[in-house]
Amino acid sequence: MEYQFELVGKIGSMALIRKEDQAIDYNIISRLGADLRPGMIWVTSGATEIGRLDYIQRTGRELNGDPEQDKTDYSSQGQAILMQNYRQFIRPEYGVRQILVEHTHFNDPEKREHIRQLLNRAAQQNTIPIINYNDPVSDEENRKMELAARRKLGGEVHECVDNDETAAVIAELVKAKVLVLMTSTEGIYREAGNPDTLVREVFGRDPEEVERKVRELQRCCVGASRAGANGAGAKLEYALSCVKKGTTVVIGHARYHLQDLAAGRVPCTRIGVEG
Repeated sequence: MEYQFELVGKIGSMALIRKEDQAIDYNIISRLGADLRPGMIWVTSGATEIGRLDYIQRTGRELNGDPEQDKTDYSSQGQAILMQNYRQFIRPEYGVRQILVEHTHFNDPEKREHIRQLLNRAAQQNTIPIINYNDPVSDEENRKMELAARRKLGGEVHECVDNDETAAVIAELVKAKVLVLMTSTEGIYREAGNPDTLVREVFGRDPEEVERKVRELQRCCVGASRAGANGAGAKLEYALSCVKKGTTVVIGHARYHLQDLAAGRVPCTRIGVEG
């Protein structure tokens, strides 16, 4: 299979935060900056949580309004900080382009093609796309109504509020060789919270065999790293959609270098078709 992109990667919110200090983990950001290069596409979470922490640091308190509105306000505050840090640590000879997406961009063929061409040009122009879901302008009630209407028409519908799904949809769109999902764990565990039960590989001779193994593994997956997250079971679901299109998926800890995860040189979970 001919791959258009070497790698699509994604990092989760909690992987960007030092829990003990309630602050951005600059070691993670700086390592990522050194690893990213043109020909890669990066999907980042973190705007809402980083915005929340920044608001607390500046005011000494949290917002206490409508939860959805608070999320909107935090994410718009955190988005600027997130991009500032990526720009600071990515090598200066590389351009950085922010792309904020919503579900409509992937459910509409013309908008999807527009995104694909934008990403292809970035690779050719020595720049790195940094993608996030556009939480500040996304209204949950309207989104649910739009998605329900699309589902009635039949066919595949992408929600993409979860950036794991966003990364998977993009990896399929650009025919990425590898999709790396960086988390705050070593990968998928057969026993929740027990690193000794890390599943290193989920490979099969064909997509059907991989799906059977993934379905078995999903039965072990409960819980999530934070409220609102979909957890390991959802990660495996999004990973499976990519594997069926020829992409190898890697789930691993953000403490490792991106290239080491992609190559399987460090503890992680790798999912794909053999050969």
